[in-house]
Amino acid sequence: MSSEKVLTISNENFDAEVKNSDLPVLVDFWASWCGPCRMVAPIIDELADEFQGRAKVGKINVDDQRHLAARYGVMSIPTIMLFKNGEVVEKIVGARPKSDFVSMIERHL
Repeated sequence: MSSEKVLTISNENFDAEVKNSDLPVLVDFWASWCGPCRMVAPIIDELADEFQGRAKVGKINVDDQRHLAARYGVMSIPTIMLFKNGEVVEKIVGARPKSDFVSMIERHL
């Protein structure tokens, strides 16, 4: 079950939610058929709760948003990118422990 704090990011709202955000934005590129993506999903929900007001957390379904996946060179999923001031500042590919994602966000707060 997805947290209501996790943004669903699409081509239509990408600039508003990610490129022009005053806060760092953690973006999970995922797909419903991806096993490791399902492992990461609860962690993404927890991060959205824990960093509320300090960072945004969103998800991009690569099947629905192929243009965004291609634009950012996503070759494997899950790929989790951290955007700050509209630019990718860090990237993790694959399922990792929650602590890796927490550290990634905290380095850019």
